Amino acid sequence: MTNKAAILVAGGKGTRMGGPVAKQYLPIGGEPVLMRTLSAFHRVDPSIDLILVLPGDDFFYWEELCATYKFALPHRLVAGGNSRFQSVRNGLAALKPITKLVAIHDGVRPFVSGKVISESFEVAERRGSAIAVISLKDSIRKLTDDGKSFYEERQYFRLVQTPQTFQVDKIKRAFEVTELQQFTDDATVYENQGWQVTLISGNAENIKITTPEDMDYAEFIAAKELTRR
Repeated sequence: MTNKAAILVAGGKGTRMGGPVAKQYLPIGGEPVLMRTLSAFHRVDPSIDLILVLPGDDFFYWEELCATYKFALPHRLVAGGNSRFQSVRNGLAALKPITKLVAIHDGVRPFVSGKVISESFEVAERRGSAIAVISLKDSIRKLTDDGKSFYEERQYFRLVQTPQTFQVDKIKRAFEVTELQQFTDDATVYENQGWQVTLISGNAENIKITTPEDMDYAEFIAAKELTRR
């Protein structure tokens, strides 16, 4: 049995997409988003314990989707909470006792590369954490409350992605605290303990699908991936 797990967080309702079906269940290239994301981790290591965090009310719908698409990849369902923090904490509570490393990933990032997943586990095992980030391409400015703006050197900033991978004993301890407003991701929860996070290079295609425009770009990426096979 493996000592690695991946918690795929999809506990939200996906309301920003504007349609009747939450974004995590919409098909891209003929396959629902979450199935693509689960498959990305399974390809790296078929023995990874995959935990999918969904709204509890969606369990039956998800099982119907799996039957429709004949999706039989092994995974476990965990009910999400009222916030991402609570959903992740529920996922952590479901980890098996043997688990030493856990990758926490946005379920709606189906194009994470196998290289990033593998490196995140390797680095977290050595350093305690591994946070996927990418460089900025555009210039950035900082806005102030009085309406002014100031140029910032983009070389000192990174866009944060997932997976965010950790040693289980540390991230479980980090999530024992009361939820705070500044907890924008798992790395900030980890840092709240006074621990420094380790950054690794993500991949540009690892977009978070949030809007209809993201779906259009996702279809392009899926078609591009298909031509490479």
